[in-house]
Amino acid sequence: MKSLPDFSFELESGFETVAGVDEAGRGPLCGPVVAAAVVFPNQKSEIINQKLKINDSKKMSAAQRASAYDWIMANCAVGVGQCSPAEIDEINILQASMLAMRRAIGALAVRPEFVLVDGNRMPADVRGRAIVKGDSKSLSIAAASIIAKETRDKIMRDLAEKFPMYGWDKNAGYPTASHLQAIEKYGINEHYRKTFSPVAKIVRRKA
Repeated sequence: MKSLPDFSFELESGFETVAGVDEAGRGPLCGPVVAAAVVFPNQKSEIINQKLKINDSKKMSAAQRASAYDWIMANCAVGVGQCSPAEIDEINILQASMLAMRRAIGALAVRPEFVLVDGNRMPADVRGRAIVKGDSKSLSIAAASIIAKETRDKIMRDLAEKFPMYGWDKNAGYPTASHLQAIEKYGINEHYRKTFSPVAKIVRRKA
């Protein structure tokens, strides 16, 4: 197995302008689902990555992600899209993730000819290819995973300043034991996904 993602899938597509797309935040109980789309300027970026070590964001340290984030933002075309908790409740998390991806692609300053998406589904009306575990295979998708995670983590840290009791700066909205205890004690607010268990159970119980 390759130690780092590369441009194999980008080159295999046969297109010059290829965007990698990934999302962050499907599983948390609160906050938006965030997607990012990244187009690298050229294939030389693969050589640069021997130093940056861009990979699936989950396999990188916080310091590595921060450095990679800064480089990607400065050197690549980047688009970010998100769906709010209300939208997630309305259309479900899968469709919200697909919509956030379409928004991210639409936010790119360049129009990609082809799109590589992490996972096994493509957003509607998007020409491209879905790649299972693509964030550990495609450099463009890996870069998108970093942008999506860093962007969402910052959103949750900012929200934590307004609602410090939930610990969102540490749990990013995921259902940790301390987070669940805080929900039981303080209830929920507009940033929670009311269709997600155990939030849905709390809503029903207090209805």
